[in-house]
Amino acid sequence: MCGRFVSSSSADAISKFFGASFEGEALPANFNVAPTQDVLAVLADASGERSVQTFHWGLVPSWAKDTKIGSKMINARSETIAEKPAFKGLFKKHRLLIPMDGFYEWQQGVEGGPVTKAGKPVKTPMFIHRADGELLAVAGLWATWRDRALGPDAPWLHSCTVITTAANETMAPVHNRMPVILPANKWSEWLDPTNGDLTALQGLLLPAANDVLTMHAVSTEVNNARNTGSQLIEPVAL
Repeated sequence: MCGRFVSSSSADAISKFFGASFEGEALPANFNVAPTQDVLAVLADASGERSVQTFHWGLVPSWAKDTKIGSKMINARSETIAEKPAFKGLFKKHRLLIPMDGFYEWQQGVEGGPVTKAGKPVKTPMFIHRADGELLAVAGLWATWRDRALGPDAPWLHSCTVITTAANETMAPVHNRMPVILPANKWSEWLDPTNGDLTALQGLLLPAANDVLTMHAVSTEVNNARNTGSQLIEPVAL
C-alpha cells in the first residue's frame, strides 16, 4: 500500500525532469501528501507530447454516484489491474506517472519496544526514497468524473490511483507492498495511450531493483496529515 508520499519538487522541476509541459496552477510543496488531496502527474497524448496536470488522489470512476469512493481507491494492485471492473478500462488507455520525492511506510513495532495507550507496539514511520536522490516515477491510472445532477456544464474532476506491486528485498522488512516505480526507458511505453498491448504493459509492473531505494526512520509527526513541513523527512534515531 502507498498511503502518504512527499511532493516537494516544483511543477517546473517536474516538467523538466519528464520532458513535459505545464500550464496549470502550481501546487505548494507538501511533505505529507494524503489521500483526497491534489497531486501533480504526467501523461502523454497520442503524439507522445507529455504534460503535467493536477489530479485528485483517490480514483473516482465515471460511473460513481459521488466522490466518496475515491478515499477507498488510492491504490490499485498490479496483479489484478486488468481484471477489476474499476481499473481494466483505464488500464487500456488512461495511464500516467505520479512524481514523488519519496513515500512513507510504517514498520511494525517490536516486542518489548514502545507501546501506544492501547498497549499495542508503536509503528515506526519510514521515509523511502531513491538512493540517487532523483524523483520517483510511480505508475498510476486516471479517470474523469462529474456530478450529472448538476447538468452538462458541471465541472470535471480528474482523479488518479497509485499502482502497487509486491515488495522488493529493500521494502520487505517494512511492508509487503510498494508502489510500481518505472525507469526512464519505460516511461514512453507506459504513457502512450495508443499502446494496447496489455500483456506487455502488465509486464512493466514489477518491483524496483533492490538498489533503487533507501530509507530511514522519521518522526511520528507524519502520522498527522496536517503536518506538511520538510522536518517530516529528517532522520530520527530508532
